Amino acid sequence: MRPLSIPKNISRFIDIEAGKLELARQASIAYNSNFSTTPEVSIVIPAYNEEDSIVSTLSSLCMNKVNRSFEIIVVNNNSVDKTEELSAACGVTVIQEKKQGITNARNTGLTIAKGKYILNADSDTIYPENWIELMVKPLIENQKVAITYGRFALIPSENANRFFYFFYEYVAELSRLYNKKFYDEAVNVYGFNSGFRKQQAIDVDKFNHPEGTNEDGFLAKKLREKGFGKLHCVTEDKAMVWTSDRRIQIDGGIIKGSKKRIKRIFGIG
Repeated sequence: MRPLSIPKNISRFIDIEAGKLELARQASIAYNSNFSTTPEVSIVIPAYNEEDSIVSTLSSLCMNKVNRSFEIIVVNNNSVDKTEELSAACGVTVIQEKKQGITNARNTGLTIAKGKYILNADSDTIYPENWIELMVKPLIENQKVAITYGRFALIPSENANRFFYFFYEYVAELSRLYNKKFYDEAVNVYGFNSGFRKQQAIDVDKFNHPEGTNEDGFLAKKLREKGFGKLHCVTEDKAMVWTSDRRIQIDGGIIKGSKKRIKRIFGIG
């Protein structure tokens, strides 16, 4: 069952009582205990003007409980706010990508990543403490899995309500089921919650994609068609990420978004 409210292990990164700098300090300490110059896993995060959320995102990742070494790379894509300063305060690697665009940022992060396994994350998302481990485990244990992707819940903005998102997310689940059974599972893969092997991504021309497609879903399609394996949805509740609802707000809010999904599921209009 989906959560009706935001759990405490997630909300502690949203409602920051100690302040951003103190949380960043705690993140840096936690990160140093897992960081390695030869990491097994690289987490890549594109960022453009994310000073409001980047510390929360990085802290949730730095404090993950994981059985392997990892690195976190923030790709600063021409931010003009304190994104870079706050990211550096968390102790993670920060690099620059001057060519604007999410595909450029993800490609740059992928290129310099040292890990065998890459996890895609976004700077407006909170990651539960077992996320890293649960997302890479299928890739490590099953060579027939080319890419993992997971489930998500929405963090309501000031003018939204978690109660309504609870039902919206069930509609979204139906949409993803429809995609998997009747359309193309690759469209269920999101850049804020997916993982794959670095070399295989390089072999299929990284995140580059045709106009009209998304970089993350198209990567999944390329990996599958290249014969690297299947797509695997990580369904454990402990792997569910919590992401900003700003994409919903951009699309006109929850009502319009729900109508679009329902029409898509039942082929209306």
